[in-house]
Amino acid sequence: MISVESLSAGPLFGLPLPEIWFGLIFALLATFLFLDGFDFGAGAIFGLLDTDHERETVLAAIGPFWDGNEVWLVVFGGALFAAFPEAYATLFSRHYLLMFGILGALILRGLAPEMYEQRHDKRWQQAWSIAFVVGSVLAPFLLGVFAGNWLVGNEGSMSLVGVIVGLTLTLLTVVSGAAFLQLKAPTDLPDRVSTYGQYAISGYLLAVVATLVILAVQLPSGLSTLLHPAIIALVVTSIGLTAGYVVAMQRGESLLALGTAAVLTYGLVTVVAIIMYPAIDPATGATISETIVSTLPLNLMSMAAALLLPLVASYFVVLYSVFSGPITHEEAY
Repeated sequence: MISVESLSAGPLFGLPLPEIWFGLIFALLATFLFLDGFDFGAGAIFGLLDTDHERETVLAAIGPFWDGNEVWLVVFGGALFAAFPEAYATLFSRHYLLMFGILGALILRGLAPEMYEQRHDKRWQQAWSIAFVVGSVLAPFLLGVFAGNWLVGNEGSMSLVGVIVGLTLTLLTVVSGAAFLQLKAPTDLPDRVSTYGQYAISGYLLAVVATLVILAVQLPSGLSTLLHPAIIALVVTSIGLTAGYVVAMQRGESLLALGTAAVLTYGLVTVVAIIMYPAIDPATGATISETIVSTLPLNLMSMAAALLLPLVASYFVVLYSVFSGPITHEEAY
């Protein structure tokens, strides 16, 4: 029987809960970056299209998904606050302006399609098209800046590694966005959408190499950290997946290409987690064991997460099942 005394005595079932929550936080971040990432990428590609029909097709493709996908960002922030409140407080307070920038970009990205559809006036729609593209590009870029600063412990809003990671993440969203659009609208969008994805993944690979070079210089342990077997395996796998993505897009196998983009996203976040572990806030040197909440709330949160996260995941399974398959000509945003 579970009692307050037993929940206060030690970790639930003897599990390494600090490590589990550390991994869970990064898994939630990766889920957001992939699911909302293809929305961001679609928004970036939106700005490269020529006709109203093509732009309406992009909006119809992401319409059922983008607002739901942002739930994972809220869950990520909530989990970080619940499990590592000290790290949450110091991390977000140091990057206060950056957080406002991210929220502003997300608001702009969400507001722009709604306003775009309100009036069929050329200047009006052009203005909100620009706003949609800016929000779609700026959001992943600033998220990447935040992740890069977090990784190296930079206390300012901008850093070289932050800018490079921001560019890396932005290119990765275009990779997944191109695959998603080809999956949802294979006949209504021009073939160059596939080409955009192939260009983006080439740029992504170069940006990853640049990031690793900068990290080798800036990290305290330097190159030895990057020679971790898991990191080497992930980098080598990413090179193979890059080639696989290009082949899949050329063959019109969009679902396979989108799956490849998902693996790349989770792999990138895994590399960040491996480099950072066991620290949760490299700027202060705080580790997960030092900043994790006390045993009782940790056990209660773990039980709640074990019940609620499968329900949230089930909702997304239903959502993507209901709106699976290519969009029709009758569908609109």
